[in-house]
Amino acid sequence: METQRGRTSRRGLLLGLGAPLLLGGAGLGYALWPEEAGGPTVRTDVEPLNRRFWTALGDVSNAHWLGYNIEEAGKDRVTVPSPETRVRLVGLARLASGKAKAIMRDPAHSFEAAALSTLPGPLKPYVPSSAGWRQSATYDKRALEEGLNVVPSGTFHFDGIRDLVYFDFVFHYS
Repeated sequence: METQRGRTSRRGLLLGLGAPLLLGGAGLGYALWPEEAGGPTVRTDVEPLNRRFWTALGDVSNAHWLGYNIEEAGKDRVTVPSPETRVRLVGLARLASGKAKAIMRDPAHSFEAAALSTLPGPLKPYVPSSAGWRQSATYDKRALEEGLNVVPSGTFHFDGIRDLVYFDFVFHYS
C-alpha cells in the first residue's frame, strides 16, 4: 500500500480538524453551563417533609425548603464526613386548612408572637412579610420527640391566617 507524502488524506484532515473543534465546543459548553450559586438549592418536594413531620403536622403542601450538611455548606467539594453530622432543615410549607389554628389552640402549649430566626437568602421570596408568626417551646419539644431517631434542635413557627408553618432545625446524626 502506498502512502502519499506531503498530502493529507481526507480521514486525517477530518481527524485533525474535528478533534479540536469537538474539544473546543465541549469546553465552551462547560464554561457556559449554569451552576448553583454557592449554596443549597431550594427544594419543593414534600415527601421528605411529610415523612419526617407527619405526626406533628400532617401532610404539608406548597413547600420551599433547604436541607444541607452544615459542615459542607459553602464548600466547593465534599470532604470526608465527620463522625457527627449536623443537617439543617429549614423552610416553609402550607398545612391542611385550619391545621395551624388547631395546633395553636391546643391548651397544652402556649403560643406567643415570635420573629423568624435567621432566614436563608434563597427562602426570602417565599416567606410573606406580613405573616403573624407564633411559636411555642413546649410544642417544639413535643413535636420533635415523636418518632425521630436523631437528636434535633429547632423550632416551628405558625401563621394561622395562611395555614403556614416555618421550620428551622438542626438534626445531629452520630
